[in-house]
Amino acid sequence: MLDYDLHCHSNISDGTLTPTEVVNRAALRGVKMLALTDHDDTDGLAEAGAAAALHGMKFVNGVEISVTWRKHTLHIVGLGIDPANPALQAGLKSVRGGRTGRAMKMSDELARAGIGGVFQGALKYASNPNMIGRTHFARYLVEAGHCKDVKSVFNRYLATGKPGYVPHQWAVLSDAIRWIKESGGIAVIAHPGRYMVGRHSMGKQTMHILLTEFVQLGGDALEVVTGSHTPEQYAEFSRYAQEFGLMSSCGSDFHGPDESYRDLGRLPDLPLICRPVWEALK
Repeated sequence: MLDYDLHCHSNISDGTLTPTEVVNRAALRGVKMLALTDHDDTDGLAEAGAAAALHGMKFVNGVEISVTWRKHTLHIVGLGIDPANPALQAGLKSVRGGRTGRAMKMSDELARAGIGGVFQGALKYASNPNMIGRTHFARYLVEAGHCKDVKSVFNRYLATGKPGYVPHQWAVLSDAIRWIKESGGIAVIAHPGRYMVGRHSMGKQTMHILLTEFVQLGGDALEVVTGSHTPEQYAEFSRYAQEFGLMSSCGSDFHGPDESYRDLGRLPDLPLICRPVWEALK
């Protein structure tokens, strides 16, 4: 099992634990190299880095940038970034700027469906109000008794085409990659398998087009082993990585003890054909 975990979240974005608590849990579970990759925000990195140093853990500054590509929402992870980079911070600020407006529209749509007060309820779960998003809405809707768990909320209310879904224009792919590269980081397509399921899923041809464009724009790696992937997808995306000359990354995509596909660390090994991204981080 791998002791690298290069994709996880704290309550700076939509996780449930503080940056220090995330690091402490990772250390307890044997993680030797950890990247904190909160959505569109780097405010937790200093705290997490200090906590990692106390454990003798290698810490990687990271971020996960929300991107709109064609009709798809993608997530691009930046690893080894310089969080003080002006271009990166300006870009992340521009992405965060639309979150509150989108959240209020989501609340209005849910009110039309007969569920009122969701915006104020969701704010209770957003430690960082500027980062309010669908996961905070989902936690409140579980608390209010509308669904049994967060996944059910997404399926019933917050996924594309459901009563509380509001489309949003996130960053452009070329900009997200540029911000990461200008800050000295490595650009990674997160959980690609998730883009190939659902109502507006990509087919294999579209995935090839995405990967071709990603490489042309300077992208570096593909997340092969991640919490939402199946063993078959580990093999599938390791072949994509090899075909397009990309490094391979791994990460739990941990959000909290009760809300994650996998807990921190203890991930399956990368397939043997993979070129691990951490070789470029050392």
